[in-house]
Amino acid sequence: MNRKIATLLVALMASLPVSFALASETVKIGYVNTQRIFRDAPTAVKAAKKLESEFSKRDQDLQRMAKQIQSLQESLEKNALTMVETERRAKEKDLNELTREFQRKQREFREDLNLRQNEENAAIIEKANKAIKQLAESEKYDLIVQDVVWVSPKLDVTDKIIKALSEGK
Repeated sequence: MNRKIATLLVALMASLPVSFALASETVKIGYVNTQRIFRDAPTAVKAAKKLESEFSKRDQDLQRMAKQIQSLQESLEKNALTMVETERRAKEKDLNELTREFQRKQREFREDLNLRQNEENAAIIEKANKAIKQLAESEKYDLIVQDVVWVSPKLDVTDKIIKALSEGK
């Protein structure tokens, strides 16, 4: 999908000089660095902090559980030879159950975190797209592109978009 879009953009860019030379018009093009928006925009920073606080307790619980598993495993390895067979089997069973529980909770944690990250990212993209559209209209841009292989820094309007997002536009 991205390769098709890139090919289309290259074809479009290749035809621009001919098309616009014939029309005798100047074209105003801008570029937005999406990665910088996600990293530096106040809404993105706020969303990251929100997610961190929302998921920190579960993450700490998982870390405690991982330490418990590691401790149980080490204890079992250290004392396995001196344990009664039934005691050793019971501890192995406990270890296996705890490991399965940990893996289940870890999987649920990742799924929930990914879902929330996608929700927050969608909100950031929506706000950024509105800011980009407002900038394009107010400063009379003909084209604003995102995610390109290379772009001249003079075309980069990312700082303007981040500023607009920080002002709540």
